[in-house]
Amino acid sequence: MGAFWENVFVETVARYSVVILCSFVFLAIFELVTSYKNWEQIKKGNFAVAMATGGKLFGIATIFRHSIEHNDTLLQSIGWGAFGFLLLLIGYFVFEFMTPSIKIDEEIGKGNIAVGFISMTISIGLSFVIGASIIIG
Repeated sequence: MGAFWENVFVETVARYSVVILCSFVFLAIFELVTSYKNWEQIKKGNFAVAMATGGKLFGIATIFRHSIEHNDTLLQSIGWGAFGFLLLLIGYFVFEFMTPSIKIDEEIGKGNIAVGFISMTISIGLSFVIGASIIIG
């Protein structure tokens, strides 16, 4: 039975499944901390929300990419991925705090494409820094 779990295809499917599940959970957490409903706004065509949400999703995937690359076990990958997500979430709050003249969350909800774009870029940029910081476990 041990050989089954060590099969590269089984391991790939396991890691893929875990990342998909974690992405849903992490996006749900982002939905809780924003004043708008991501998927309702995207359905309405709010491109700013789509960019901000896409940046978060890309960020989560990038963090997990590095987490998988630098860790041998699925559990280590999940741990580093969750830690990376926490840092990405903190980055979101820091971005909001560092721009007191602009209510980022409100502007994205209103469809401000420029703010949605910068939010997307910050999520992607932070994910590269977080991913590069993940150590071999």
